[in-house]
This record gives sequence, C-alpha cells and structure tokens, in this order.
Amino acid sequence: MDLDRFNRLLLESAGVGLALADPETLAIAFANPRFSEWFPGCDEAERRLDELLTGLNVERMRARLTDGKAYRTDLELKVNRRSVTLAVDVKRHEADDTDLLVVECQNITKLRELEYMVESYSKMVERQNRDLRKEKDRVEKLLLNIMPRSVYEEWKEFGVTAPQRFDQAGVLMLDFVSSTEMDIASDPPALVAELNDVFTSFDRIVEQFGGERLKTIGDAYMAVCGVPEPGGDDARNVARIALRMVRYLQRRNAAQATQWVCRIGINAGPVVGSIIGVQKYVYDIFGPGVGLAARMEALSGPMEITLAEDLYELIRDDVIVVERGEVEIKGFGSKRVYTLEGMSDLDDRQLMR
Repeated sequence: MDLDRFNRLLLESAGVGLALADPETLAIAFANPRFSEWFPGCDEAERRLDELLTGLNVERMRARLTDGKAYRTDLELKVNRRSVTLAVDVKRHEADDTDLLVVECQNITKLRELEYMVESYSKMVERQNRDLRKEKDRVEKLLLNIMPRSVYEEWKEFGVTAPQRFDQAGVLMLDFVSSTEMDIASDPPALVAELNDVFTSFDRIVEQFGGERLKTIGDAYMAVCGVPEPGGDDARNVARIALRMVRYLQRRNAAQATQWVCRIGINAGPVVGSIIGVQKYVYDIFGPGVGLAARMEALSGPMEITLAEDLYELIRDDVIVVERGEVEIKGFGSKRVYTLEGMSDLDDRQLMR
C-alpha cells in the first residue's frame, strides 16, 4: 500500500479533528472530515485558522509556539444546533524542510457535562452538609436547654446516661402569684413576651452562681445548684439566687406597669438526676430535696423566700432570716421554717432593701 495514501486514510478516519496550517499566514492546508464537520468551509481556499476558530488568541498562540511550547484552549461552538466543547491543541512541526502547525481538536462535551454534574453534586452535598450542621447546632442548642452540658455530652457519646445521686443539691422552686389574673392575660403574646423576658433574666442570675435552670412549667421556674457537678457552695448559692430573683422583680415592678409577684421555696438535700423519656427527652431530678423545696414554695407569701431547718443549718452563719416556728409539712413531719431576708455580707443585705 502507498504509505502516503495510508497516512492520509489514517488522518481522515481519526476520531479527533485534525488540521494543518501555515505558521505565518495561518492558512489551512489540510483538514480531516471530523475537523470539516466541526468547522464547515475549512476546505475553501485561503481559509485561515483564526477565522474558523473564533476565540483563538493568536498573539498568545504565536508567543507560546515561538517558545517551543504547545498552545491549548477550549472553544465553544454550535454543531447542528447543539453546543459542543472542543479542546484545541496547536503544535509547531518542523522537519524535512516542512514547517506546519498541527491543530488537534477533541470533543470534550461529555467530559464537561460530567465535570458540571460532579461540581453540581459537590455543591449540593456541601449545601446539605451546611444544612445538617445548622440542624445539628439547633438540636444541640435545644437539648442544652433541657439538660446540663455534661449530661448531654455523656448522652451524645454513649446514647444513654446513668442516673446520679446528689446528697446536697440546692433546689429552687418559684411560682408567680395570680399571674393568670393579670390584666395582660387578655393579650397572650404580650404575656408570653413578658414571661420570656423575666425567665431570661432568671437564667442569667442562675448562671452567675453556677446553677442550672432545670425547667419551666407554665409560669413556674425550677433551678438547681450542684447538679450534675457539685460545686461545694451549692446551698449558699441557691439562697443567693433566690434573693437576686426577688430583687430583680422589685426593680422591674418599680419601672413597669405590669407587676410580677413571686413566691420562692429553697432547699438543699438528696436528689437523683436522670434523663427521662425515649422519644421526648427531659432531664429531671427527684427525691426529698425537691419535695421539700416545693413544700417551702407553697408556704411562701408574695415576694417571700422560705426555707426549712435542713437548709438553714447548712448556711446559718451566712444568712439573715426571720424564724416562723414549727410547721407540719406533708411527707416530712414537723419542721422549723424561716423566711430568708438576706445574706450576712453587706452586698447581699443591700439586695433586699
């Protein structure tokens, strides 16, 4: 077989578009059928490479070819009303007194479509991961509102939490007097906004003394000190928290028309803390320490803080109280109870004035 004819057949049957052009004039000397399919009219006399390959940067191409480097670029064109992306590779060939530009074009449309799909999928996965992180943060924030962080960390790592006993947990029970009879009750959104503002301030007070807001039930508020990690000063801290809550409400009532009047019971005693529930979780505490605090709250008058002798004996050197005598307490028998007026240090005495 004639070698020249074989080479020509090879070029014409190649799956890529091939063309030869003059390095100086860029006139096309040869183009195989695939190149002609993509660039109709390339076999016309004196058709130049830069005329057919719109978007070709001739100046940059000449600079790279002069440096002995190949010039590569991507071109977009329409073939039979379909968009096609071509990867164009231009090289200079000098041999046997022949100086030509060899132009090779490959259809990379499918590759670009695949790259686009991969990029779109990556962006979708990234967006989903961001959404998942946001949802995880939201759920974590929600769970931290219903359980202490150390309990949450244990539950997150092991899927369960072990009930814990605390011998001297400080417990505070607060309820508002006649809050359902307030004039503001005719405006539920306003009532909720007021209550949210009050409870938010209570949370800050509790956190200031290392306590945890355990839960709210309607307009009742429950906080604890020394759960899940005893602090060594939990009995005194629960008394300080109660005093500051009363003082906060006194100041608020003096500045606003709506009057929030509370009664508080405090105690320090044995409790058990644990997560309750399978699908709906809540961290709660049980035991005589909680029960006696609830009984003290029921014995309190408006803006009063009541404690029993159990707590008083632990903090008697640090508090100012008014003794109220022996009281028969359901489930606990007869106990001496007191009204907390302040702490013995100057700053806390001033709180109740």
